[in-house]
Amino acid sequence: MATERRDSQEHILHLLKTRGPLTAQALADRLDITAMGVRQHLKRLAADGLVDHRDERSGVGRPARHWSLTARGDGRFPDSHADLTVSLLESVRTVFGAKGMDKLVAARTREQTGIYRERLDGRKPIAKRLAALAEQRTAEGYMAEWREDGDGTYLLIENHCPIHAAAQVCRGLCRSELDVFRDVLGGDVTVERTDHRLAGARRCAYRVAPAPDASRERRGRPV
Repeated sequence: MATERRDSQEHILHLLKTRGPLTAQALADRLDITAMGVRQHLKRLAADGLVDHRDERSGVGRPARHWSLTARGDGRFPDSHADLTVSLLESVRTVFGAKGMDKLVAARTREQTGIYRERLDGRKPIAKRLAALAEQRTAEGYMAEWREDGDGTYLLIENHCPIHAAAQVCRGLCRSELDVFRDVLGGDVTVERTDHRLAGARRCAYRVAPAPDASRERRGRPV
């Protein structure tokens, strides 16, 4: 029973991490348990300081209670060797200055680009490229997923950032990742960041859209 309770609570934490604020009923629907059971789990998680709630009114009736992770709850999802990484980056900046940091970011960018190009090699449809990239990023700890929206664009979502602490010290890490995505996904798409954890969002998200048809644009120009 204790193991089952822990598993349910871990599932709740995972859903709040990947889906954002949810009501007890929404959690119950996803976990296939009763809303009463979910509320009991939430009560225990709140007592441990892992979740908190906000009441939102929508129309008439009682306000809906939306649950979300606290900073402590978010900390259950590891930031890979955060303290050591931050310390090393600060040492690089002290010893080698801004140019040294730039060289470090450039080296990481080259390494990422090579790995991702190999992972995406031969995949033509945008959806297959995104699926491969999301799988690779998930393996790296980003809890990544993707979806196709009704307007023909795609969304790449990263529910966790294992280098968040490092990115706060060296923001070039985030800028370089956007450049890497644009490079490896190819020139037939555009990639824009729509959500950014460093800007206060709970996740990072990227809008991927087919690029304008350059040949069609050229045909429309006067010769």
